[in-house]
Amino acid sequence: MNKLSNISTFRAFRSTNYTLYFFGRSVSQFGTWMQRTAVVWVVYSMTQSAFMLGLTIFAEQFPSFLFSAFGGVAADRYNRYKIIQITQILSLIQASLLAFLVMTGHQNIWSFIVLSVFLGIINAYDIPARQAMINEVVTDDEDLPSALSLSAAMASIAKLAGPALSGIILQKFGAGTCFLINAASFAAVMLSISLMKIKIIPKKLTKKGTFTELAEGFRYLKKEPSISLVIIMLSITGLLILPYDTLIPVYAKEIFKGDAKTFGYISSFIGIGAVLGTVFLASLKKGASMRNILILSTVILSIGLICFSYATNFYWSMFFAALTGLGGVAQFTTCNIIVQSEVIPEMRSRAISILLTAIFGMLPLGSVLIGFVSEKIGAPKTLLIEGIAGILIAVIFRRLLFKKNKTKAVNNQLLEESEEQFINKV
Repeated sequence: MNKLSNISTFRAFRSTNYTLYFFGRSVSQFGTWMQRTAVVWVVYSMTQSAFMLGLTIFAEQFPSFLFSAFGGVAADRYNRYKIIQITQILSLIQASLLAFLVMTGHQNIWSFIVLSVFLGIINAYDIPARQAMINEVVTDDEDLPSALSLSAAMASIAKLAGPALSGIILQKFGAGTCFLINAASFAAVMLSISLMKIKIIPKKLTKKGTFTELAEGFRYLKKEPSISLVIIMLSITGLLILPYDTLIPVYAKEIFKGDAKTFGYISSFIGIGAVLGTVFLASLKKGASMRNILILSTVILSIGLICFSYATNFYWSMFFAALTGLGGVAQFTTCNIIVQSEVIPEMRSRAISILLTAIFGMLPLGSVLIGFVSEKIGAPKTLLIEGIAGILIAVIFRRLLFKKNKTKAVNNQLLEESEEQFINKV
């Protein structure tokens, strides 16, 4: 027996295809976080405005909200591997254009916003296809939680290392170099896909319209409140809590009187916490209560924000930043595991796209909201309010989630008893 099968954390690596997927995405995610760090730093340096910073993030994320549902339908209808190859080429072009503008001195806030919109549209089709593909590249369905958690851990490691290196490169070589490195990183995904050995199952032709298929997905979730409540909770958190990272450049420059390296350090400690959170999730044994973990991770995220808002010592702030990162990524990954594990297979891609639509819709709105509030009352008070809101969300949804689960369990028990009585009569 493969030794990895005895280690729940890494059991997804039993699949060669998943291993290729993992390492290809690792390189790409590393470059992506370098670019994101460079973009927010350049935008804030040009404008000195938390609102414009939030608007730039909004410009990337809101198109993903508008088109992710269509991306989910496309991932069901067409070859997911071809979709991903196309999105990687387009992402390479987008990063190259950023590098060209910066290196030639033609950058301005509106060019960054336009290219952010372009990237948001690309991601709307790329992310649903990639998420759905994870189900196809794992060897066993029981490996799915491990695969999703390891993928999230990989993204967290990139979020840890990418900003730190980006901060150094920004100081020594400038933002253009960060964008060029990101452009080169997309080749890793295309190479990994080309090496995979997967039997492509022809898609069944359907005469249903895109909106009809989407409506079926929403009707399904309406009948499954235990799943839909998880998505609703994530969307509210995405609006009010998760956009806290909009204020990290403000903290680096205004609160800690630092520079690009300071920003990179804070982002990296958030990444350290995120890595710890995802490794914990990947190590969970079968039967663990994911909804309990969802509530716990929300509380940890909220406590991290409250403590970070009060901290004046830089080193203590790094600890609270790590705590925040742990709670934030654990919450999202847990939601993803619940949705992908509990929906029926024929609805999986649409459920994923609805989940992504919810988070992509709320995050950009939240970024603008948090940026606006911060300019009125300051970054520390804004983070404090976010943390308090997170505690309230955890309390409210704990009651709702477990009330729905208890009702569902009672109904299932009554159904089983009715079936048993019928069999005995026969």
